[in-house]
Amino acid sequence: MAVEARTDWRDALPAVRGRIGFDATLGRTTWFRVGGAAEVLFRPADAEDLATFLRDVPPELPVTVIGAASNLIIRDGGIPGVVVKLARGFGDVVVEADGVIAGAASLDAAIAEHAASANLTGLEFLSGIPGSLGGAVAMNAGAYGSEIRAVLDWAEIIGRDGTIARYTEADLALSYRHASLPPGGVVVRVRLHARLGDPAAIAATMAKIKTSREATQPVRARTGGSTFRNPEGHKAWQLIDQAGCRGMVVGNAQVSEMHCNFLINRGGATADDLESLGEAVRARVLAETGIALIWEIKRIGIPGRGAP
Repeated sequence: MAVEARTDWRDALPAVRGRIGFDATLGRTTWFRVGGAAEVLFRPADAEDLATFLRDVPPELPVTVIGAASNLIIRDGGIPGVVVKLARGFGDVVVEADGVIAGAASLDAAIAEHAASANLTGLEFLSGIPGSLGGAVAMNAGAYGSEIRAVLDWAEIIGRDGTIARYTEADLALSYRHASLPPGGVVVRVRLHARLGDPAAIAATMAKIKTSREATQPVRARTGGSTFRNPEGHKAWQLIDQAGCRGMVVGNAQVSEMHCNFLINRGGATADDLESLGEAVRARVLAETGIALIWEIKRIGIPGRGAP
């Protein structure tokens, strides 16, 4: 179901150098390939363009930011207000002697490759995290023995008032899959520290991560990465398996047979299918184990008919 654009908001939007569209389809931009439309879609040209927009846009207009949409379900009813999608103007990667400065739209895997090409170690784990750097900071993403908080020097964040400031790991209070960003703040640029390492060892680590992912995760399916956080002292996939949910299906959504903390769009699934399946898994795990799984995948927008 599309979201009908509001004429008064069109007239109230500030002038920008980037692109603005209305009733813009979002589903095809997500890794799940599901979801409704954005009432307004803004692709800023660069950080200055975004800062001006946030400063001048009516404060009552909701603003939602998305990046690569790799760990995201956009609900079938779409997203009201403005969706800001960071793209080309936020994709630069600059390698320094002891780290990397990258735009928020830079893919995590690409950052790992840039660091490896300069013989910098410490960022190899990013090659195993789907998505872009802004989202990785916003959720303190991690995998393969490390996480963003272990390598973050600073993140530049534009506030809803258009001001830009740098925040450290301590400022953001990074913890397991959590960051305390300022309200309405948008990550636009990040510095990660690294150190010189042995090229052969760096290549071996990245090769090991790639092999592990391909052997244990449905990387070629329409999926969204890990669905639920690991409860303290437990692995989410083991709890899901223990509850008998491996291969479970709702509509055209399925719990992966390969890794049951992944949901898959088998083709033609809706966001409702995926979210309903996730909630069914949570209910069964709670009944079987007494443990309430917490969503790691972010779900945004207006539910369509039949959503939980």
